[in-house]
Amino acid sequence: MTAARQERKSRRSIVAAAAGMLCLGAALGLVSTAIGAATTEMVVVNRYSGLAIDGLDPVAYFVDAEPRSGRGELEFRFAGATWRFRNEGNRSAFAADPAVYAPRFGGHDPMALARGAATAGHPELWLIAKRRLYLFYSAETRAAFAQDPESAIEAAERHWPEVARTLSR
Repeated sequence: MTAARQERKSRRSIVAAAAGMLCLGAALGLVSTAIGAATTEMVVVNRYSGLAIDGLDPVAYFVDAEPRSGRGELEFRFAGATWRFRNEGNRSAFAADPAVYAPRFGGHDPMALARGAATAGHPELWLIAKRRLYLFYSAETRAAFAQDPESAIEAAERHWPEVARTLSR
């Protein structure tokens, strides 16, 4: 097995383990750690690393049309979380206007928010709608959102202030 393939396999194992822990935490009512954001949103972070969106580059979703790993030497602190980037240009773009690139609702699934619940989205389950990044807990919630993004966003926005008050700061 090549070194690159071993690295990809290792990353998939880590992502699968993290997803399993998120599911367990949600089932136990231990919603992932959230930090107060300057945009008044609560950002989902990895409780062990403090990384937003598990260290993936938020700008890459827009410019590469896929999630890409950020680098440890290219970090930026925003909203109580550490964000990683693939290159200096992406870090500069994010630093200039984080609200454009950070996941909407701090990375919480908008379909769960529409039901009045806070559920952390998974960085590998995403869509861009109305020029904003949304993360989803499951492929099913992403598909439901994609059917009518405007209604889903409207419902999530209605419930977000109430749900955000229940999140840890």
